[in-house]
Amino acid sequence: MAVPTLGNPQNTIEILKKYNFTFQKKYGQNFLIDIHVLDKIIRAAEITKDDFVLEIGPGIGTMTQYLAQAAGKVAAVEIDKALIPILEDTLSEYDNVMVINEDVLKLDIPKLVNEENGGKPVKVVANLPYYITTPIIMGLFEKHVPMESITVMVQKEVADRMQVGPGTKDYGALSLAVQYYAEPYIVANVPPNCFMPRPKVGSAVIRLTSHEKPPVQVEDERLMFRIIRASFNQRRKTLANGLNNAADLNIPKEVIVESIKELGKGPSVRGEALTLEEFAKLSNRIDEKLKGEML
Repeated sequence: MAVPTLGNPQNTIEILKKYNFTFQKKYGQNFLIDIHVLDKIIRAAEITKDDFVLEIGPGIGTMTQYLAQAAGKVAAVEIDKALIPILEDTLSEYDNVMVINEDVLKLDIPKLVNEENGGKPVKVVANLPYYITTPIIMGLFEKHVPMESITVMVQKEVADRMQVGPGTKDYGALSLAVQYYAEPYIVANVPPNCFMPRPKVGSAVIRLTSHEKPPVQVEDERLMFRIIRASFNQRRKTLANGLNNAADLNIPKEVIVESIKELGKGPSVRGEALTLEEFAKLSNRIDEKLKGEML
């Protein structure tokens, strides 16, 4: 692959100077300046000419250039208006890139995928702003955007959280949500000196390969995730107390206690001890009892 014009510090500095660009703290901007890391991301995402790629937060277009060379078509969603003229410049050679100046959290991504890729699954690639990593990833899954995979640069700690199992301190609602929708795999750890400006924390590239169908059967997906969130909101509390105190759940105490007992767990069990499969079973039991009460 020919080395693109961006991806090293000198060229990045030149572009920023040319446009008198200042980094916006509110957007969590850290631009990648390491060609090896860019190569790793493209390889991990397994981009081919048959692919439609959705890139979130292209910045000055560093990774977008790589994606444009590897993919059939790229839609790059950038929230910062000041970056749009820069992207028009750095991507001027590529006729297979569309730049969308929008907040990705407000964008109708299923509609975009439908119009631009005939509803076929896309590949998502991003160097995500760390402060909104979770809402972006969960938004993609919860909107049921047709996706083959998400390959993203995130804070190292968040990448770890996405792939751990029960009983570890990093295990939580994010681990369960990601593993319900996808298979997580950490591709590479990335030190702060690979970015401009340098973040204060280490980063990691993680690939989330979408499941064809969820690994567990659950009657009411939304109820299960409300139960999961409630059980981790107060980690020190027992599972029964956590669910009983959750304002948005409104489940009678006896239903909670009975359901946990039927799961074969003692009254002192905590949410962090349950696997995804156990949360699905618990949710199904609670759902069944609540529906029974309504009859």
